[in-house]
Amino acid sequence: MRLLLAVLFFLAVPGVPAYAAAPVRETGADYVIIAGAPGLRWSDVSEQDTPALWRLAERGAIGSLSVRSAVSPTCPADGWVTLGAGNYAFRTASPTPECAPVDVTIERPDAQGAYLPDQSAVVNAQQDKPYGAVPGALAESLRCTSAVGPGAAIAAARPFGRVDHYAPELGNNALLSTCALSIVELGSVTGPTGEERLAQVKAVDAMLERLDKARPEGATIVIAGVSDTSADGRLHLVAIDGPGWQGGWLTSLTTGRRNGYLELVDLAPTALAMLGRALPDRVFAGSPASAASGRPAELGKALGVLAGSDQRASASLSAARWFFTLVALIQIGLFLALIPLLRRSYLHAGPLGPQSPSPRLVSALEVLLIGSSLLLPGALLADLVPWWRSSWHTVLFALLTFALTALLTFGVTRLPASKRTLVPLGVVSSFAAALISIDLLTGARLQLNGVVGYSSLQGGRYAGLGIVIMGVFIAGVLMCAGWLSNLVRVNRRAWLVAGLGAVAVVLVGSPRIGADAGGAVALTAGVCLVAAMVSGGWLTFSRLAWSVLAGFAVTTLFALIDVRRPVEDQGSLGRFLNQIADGTASLTLARVGQLNVAAFTTSALTILALASALFVWLVLLRPWGGLKRLFGIYPPIRAAAIGITIATVIAGILGGAAFNVAGAAAATAVPLLALSSLRALEHAADRTRAQDSPGEVLG
Repeated sequence: MRLLLAVLFFLAVPGVPAYAAAPVRETGADYVIIAGAPGLRWSDVSEQDTPALWRLAERGAIGSLSVRSAVSPTCPADGWVTLGAGNYAFRTASPTPECAPVDVTIERPDAQGAYLPDQSAVVNAQQDKPYGAVPGALAESLRCTSAVGPGAAIAAARPFGRVDHYAPELGNNALLSTCALSIVELGSVTGPTGEERLAQVKAVDAMLERLDKARPEGATIVIAGVSDTSADGRLHLVAIDGPGWQGGWLTSLTTGRRNGYLELVDLAPTALAMLGRALPDRVFAGSPASAASGRPAELGKALGVLAGSDQRASASLSAARWFFTLVALIQIGLFLALIPLLRRSYLHAGPLGPQSPSPRLVSALEVLLIGSSLLLPGALLADLVPWWRSSWHTVLFALLTFALTALLTFGVTRLPASKRTLVPLGVVSSFAAALISIDLLTGARLQLNGVVGYSSLQGGRYAGLGIVIMGVFIAGVLMCAGWLSNLVRVNRRAWLVAGLGAVAVVLVGSPRIGADAGGAVALTAGVCLVAAMVSGGWLTFSRLAWSVLAGFAVTTLFALIDVRRPVEDQGSLGRFLNQIADGTASLTLARVGQLNVAAFTTSALTILALASALFVWLVLLRPWGGLKRLFGIYPPIRAAAIGITIATVIAGILGGAAFNVAGAAAATAVPLLALSSLRALEHAADRTRAQDSPGEVLG
């Protein structure tokens, strides 16, 4: 078994495929113009109302822009300073629910440039954030930069406040050819849909028309909705028109090569790459954009896809705010209701033993426990239906989720062997693991902008395995491995666990599938512990040592493979090792630490993780709780439970999610363990009564 653990994972991980790099195109430009319009979205664009935008989008490359900055919401001033920093920065000292227009003092010491007197204070303020942003880093990377408009001046200002060339509005066309990079403010778009918003969009389009006619020959223009203008975050417009950008979707390494998505921090490195300038070390958080194929030939259909992504992301983020709270409340309520039932099911011999609980009550609670364990997989399946297009999208999502959960629960309870102790546990965990595996292998389409997936509005992840689904997947894989181990001979259990675990680790760690090296490391630790304990017995020092050794071997192998890839193709583990080498790893560790604190203090899944731990410790592990009896009868289930605990805690810490991964795993695993514990008590051989004849067993 020891040799198996060490060798099998060594053989499994080298098969991890690398990124499929985006096609390389010649995108050099003599001039680059970044034209920004806070609040501008693809839903604002039409051939009749915005002919200039339509024309540039038709011949250029397009995508959705996440305007994530160092604060939320990203108001116009924050968006402009993030653009100029190429990193997550902020300028609004005290963010408010509603965004105010740009208000910046601009001095004109000469007729050529401008000066922002508060720029030094803005630069110093970034030290309180863990991103290492330097406002003005983009301008510092070039000999000179031109700016048109106060917002553009924020983006073009150097760290000490100087704007090389400045004009309050577009008038002198020669300004666009004075420097290799020009940043132009097109205007802002605010408010909901209506005549007022349409008028602002038309004004932006008219400004863009003037800019397009005035741009120098050989210039590439980048049009971007650089920020939100209200508290409800949305995806915004981004398009690039110039040599090498004819058609296609925009994408970047920052967005996991997900076609049609860029982040605001990608625009600065994109501009420098187009101009053939070297990117500054340790400053930019984004990556140069590239154009990928697959865009519909008809622009209207392509814009429909982008507008739909924005609509889905906004609706999913809104639904997620209440969904996880509801899941936590449902499961905590079930745990409380289960306590007296467990106590009554623990019948002692003799005349003082309590009466057995009503079979109908037991059956009802069993159905509810199965259903609660299927809530997260049901929510993932709900995204097969475009519920976000409805004006009643939140209600429709809730109805779909609960209907699918009820349907799955009915299917589990109608299985011929559903009354056996471990069958619901095994079937539900197997279904969860299989569903997530299929989603990963088909591009994680259900997770992107899904309620239980990850949101492009929040940035950070656009492909692969999300935090919540990571917890469900770990619970599903390890619980399924424990269940199946009961069906094979003892000397084959470790082989079974290692085989299933190797496949799962590859799915999680592959940059083209799960894209989560930290999750792969955590899952490896869990698999190794399960394999060490699946044959029964205690977790001895020898077993722990061999498990740690196997986990360390897999982690090292992942690191060596990842760090040897080209920088643009590396996963999170390889990039982190490079950061250690160049001395910037402290920023990453600080970000992860802050994310862990935020996740611990704000997430309903944290509450569920803690409540589940208390329920297991104070209820299920009591003599009347049934879990000890279950573990004694089925040692592989005990091994799986320990592996899930260790793996999800590690995954949460490495991923900056604190107990969120553990909470998602608990939402799947703990109801199943409670159900199995209840059945272990109901089927226990010592449940005899005084009036029964000796040796008669109540089953």
